[in-house]
Amino acid sequence: MGLLDRVRNKLKILGPGSAEAPIRPLPRVSLEPEPESTRGGQPVEAFVRQQLADHRVFLFMKGTPDAPRCGFSANVAAILASYQVTYGSFDVLSDDEVRAGVKMVSAWPTFPQLFVNGELVGGSDIVSQLHQSGELAAILA
Repeated sequence: MGLLDRVRNKLKILGPGSAEAPIRPLPRVSLEPEPESTRGGQPVEAFVRQQLADHRVFLFMKGTPDAPRCGFSANVAAILASYQVTYGSFDVLSDDEVRAGVKMVSAWPTFPQLFVNGELVGGSDIVSQLHQSGELAAILA
């Protein structure tokens, strides 16, 4: 009788064949309550379009202007700060449905996304190029 058989007999915990069965991790269970949507139940596309209508300049980004959660979002927020422009923003990491909805509205696959007067200006690379060329100042004016 091997060691595993002796353990099975002593503890009566392991059933037949359980030594060969792979050990699966337990599913993670969050004790945190699901965050309430910041949309207030508003349909995603309507929420996105409302934000664009309510703010002349709007940035969909990862994180917030004060605490960006990606370098590209930090770059665009810093550029906008240099113009001292007032703008609205939304953290797309806080709502997966909004993140997907913005991509559908704009037909642009990545974040951040800067909008001016309801029109997509672009992401970090385009905003950086416009800033360096001086064109962004005219767009934001």
